[in-house]
Amino acid sequence: MRRKTGIVIGTCAAFALAGTATAVVVTRAGDRPVGIWHESPAVARTQEVAAQAKAPAATIEESARAERATATPRPSESASVSPATPSAAAPSATSVAPPSPGTRKRPIESAKATGGRERIGELVPVRRVLEYLTGPKVEKFHYPGASYVKVHFDRMAMLPGDYLTVSNPEGTESYRYDAPKDPESSRWAMSITGETAVVRMHRAVNPLGLGDLLGDLGVRVDRVAKGFDRTEKASKRQKAGPGREESVCGADTSSDAVCYQSADPVAYTKSKAIARLLINGTELCTGWRVGPQNRMITNNHCLTSTTEAYDTEVWFNYQCAKCGGYDVFKPTKVWGDKVLATDKTLDYTLFSVDGFATVEKFGYLTFDTGRPVRGQELYVPQHPAGEPTKIAGAKGDKASNCAVENPDYTGYTAHSDISYFCDTAGGSSGSPVLSRRTNKVVALHHFGGCPNSGVRGDLLAARLRTYL
Repeated sequence: MRRKTGIVIGTCAAFALAGTATAVVVTRAGDRPVGIWHESPAVARTQEVAAQAKAPAATIEESARAERATATPRPSESASVSPATPSAAAPSATSVAPPSPGTRKRPIESAKATGGRERIGELVPVRRVLEYLTGPKVEKFHYPGASYVKVHFDRMAMLPGDYLTVSNPEGTESYRYDAPKDPESSRWAMSITGETAVVRMHRAVNPLGLGDLLGDLGVRVDRVAKGFDRTEKASKRQKAGPGREESVCGADTSSDAVCYQSADPVAYTKSKAIARLLINGTELCTGWRVGPQNRMITNNHCLTSTTEAYDTEVWFNYQCAKCGGYDVFKPTKVWGDKVLATDKTLDYTLFSVDGFATVEKFGYLTFDTGRPVRGQELYVPQHPAGEPTKIAGAKGDKASNCAVENPDYTGYTAHSDISYFCDTAGGSSGSPVLSRRTNKVVALHHFGGCPNSGVRGDLLAARLRTYL
């Protein structure tokens, strides 16, 4: 069953609903910090500062999504799945075979979770019931220190006109779920940023009390995904083991995206087009808008099917408000929708999102159709280890390690990749690697190991031309 979801936002942007559910008027109200992010333990910060901005909230009503009860197309039905053989390229002057992908010396960048994705949370089994007759009408799910809380419903038996909201305690982030056609269908709710989610049942007018006689009605939450706090994240990293090391090559010269706002405004603007992908409630990759249409791209080892895309959250504008600080902008969250094309050899998946109108304002990136050359300076906007957007490859001397090291590198097949020493980490899979000269994408990042590597943008541009 597809979701009809409402979100309340009272921070970075104010939205007013006009006309039907598919007509949304967007008015910028200025970016303001709204919460706290839980940093990677390896990144030194001076102190944590709690900030919860309070602003008048307005409602976005997303367009109604098709019912999940109708068969969700399998990837073979809805997506182009094709084996890739990159065109042979002129070999580099000094060609040395790199370590095999996925080995200790060359880890997949999001290989800490099953399926090749970085794990940033855990599933907690619960059994909470909101019943019509005797049960509570409100349930609170509180996990101290959690970076987000995401509830899963395995039953939603409600009368027509009744609905649920899942929100934070302040009500500044809230999502609405109407009664589904199939009460036994299961679904994830959108995550709530922070350590507490409140589930509330809203009853329609029931003057005769007939609804109260239906004792089999009710809503059941069977599990919760909670984002790791800092201590848990440090513990999980210690247990990661060999072959899962971060791919910071030398000193980490990456910085919060906002640090580039004045020094490198083009790179900062381009970073707005990337998104944090929360997959299956607890796993992470990076994705980004490619071209002006409703198109997102990430790695095939992150996402392969429409079924996976449907339950993937896509977070835009998850960025720090100040350079080196803890305050973050409220992310704009939408759901993934359909996988349009995917390929294991070139390690890409192209997909669309639901609620595209709400993220269109963040801009998009394009592929560079020219072949990358050795020494070409690069920068990489990304969500390493689930952090707010960072950019590797500052202008000047610090960018010396973020350049094309080998334009003819082997990925899953010969000649498919370029290599570089730009700093990345688990969760950076799917990030765009941009040329400083053209500000276009020359590679889709997917492997660490120093050198790190990404699939050539010119190959992807040719392969995906008909979709873009």
